[in-house]
Amino acid sequence: MRLATYRFADQRHVGVVDGDHVTPLALPAQDLDDGVLALVRLRASGAGLPAAAGSAVPLSQVQLLAPLRPRRNVWCVGRNYHAHARELRETVFKSSPADTQAWPIVFTKAPECVVGPGDAVQLPGAAVSAQIDYEAELAIVIGRGGRNIRRADAMDHVFGYTIVNDVTARDVQMRHQQWDLGKSFDTFCPMGPWVVTADELDGRDTRVRCWVNGELRQDARTADLIFDLPTLIETCSRGITLLPGDVIATGTPAGVGMGFNPPRWLQAGDDVRIAIDGIGELSNPFVQETP
Repeated sequence: MRLATYRFADQRHVGVVDGDHVTPLALPAQDLDDGVLALVRLRASGAGLPAAAGSAVPLSQVQLLAPLRPRRNVWCVGRNYHAHARELRETVFKSSPADTQAWPIVFTKAPECVVGPGDAVQLPGAAVSAQIDYEAELAIVIGRGGRNIRRADAMDHVFGYTIVNDVTARDVQMRHQQWDLGKSFDTFCPMGPWVVTADELDGRDTRVRCWVNGELRQDARTADLIFDLPTLIETCSRGITLLPGDVIATGTPAGVGMGFNPPRWLQAGDDVRIAIDGIGELSNPFVQETP
């Protein structure tokens, strides 16, 4: 099932996508701002999806929004494809432990930087950062919370999956020993186009691709992850209670802009399109921030 948050006729809705149409669901008005997160909470409480609240409308007539804004920071994993670890081993990962399979690198992005499909990503002025990069990622949406979740039980905690572009200011990332600042600029977390429930997609083996201005830059399968999805859930829940609606971005494949020689930073006018088999596509234009 594909669950979307969208705007139609100047109103916000949450609905089920079927083919090229979407049907709104009956949610209380106070829950609509939470988007698909409201449905995650219902599922966690043991309730089913609400009934339809109207007729299906064509997707071409709606504005898709970010499916949800997490109630707290997005969990993110760095260096989780072998080829990506190699391409940045002399830059981003130079100070990280040489053993790529010791522990996952985990950082976070502020929830306020989440934007939706088609939303413009704001490039900051050169005085702030001149090295903006893209990172195509499969993201897990947690459905059932828990603490110290065992790897063997981890997939039972997955509600579904979406796409995230972990946009990064590389110079800021490299400047600080923690990555959060360079990852959390306003608009630096495009998400969407919807959430696909776990009964329709096994995120442990699906294809992740990314194009910049139509040029294929990234192409890998999640089966190639250094730390698989159950391990990531186990790791993020060690001593920390994961909550329904938490999002874990699982890492990006090789082919990021920083990995080229010379690096290929994003510029105003660029378009980044990410496709994940079983989910769909997420596209966003990059524009220069106005003073």
